[in-house]
Amino acid sequence: LEAKDFTSLIAMHKQADESAYEILEVTQEANNEDIKKAYYRLAKLHHPDRVAHLGEDYQRSAKEKFQRIQQAYEEIRESRGL
Repeated sequence: LEAKDFTSLIAMHKQADESAYEILEVTQEANNEDIKKAYYRLAKLHHPDRVAHLGEDYQRSAKEKFQRIQQAYEEIRESRGL
């Protein structure tokens, strides 16, 4: 597990305002394009279909992470008016 992955996992369990940025592994200073790139990279990496062959536990975990990534991206988009 890389440091940024660990930070992302911890952010999922926080209630702080910046947690959406941490989940997407970007800072609040990141531009809109970098946020979009981070979202697509993480969504592709954690998509449940990528771990379908590993069993239900992996799929469930991937689905939860994928949903958190989607929620974080939506929060940022709404706060920035995108």
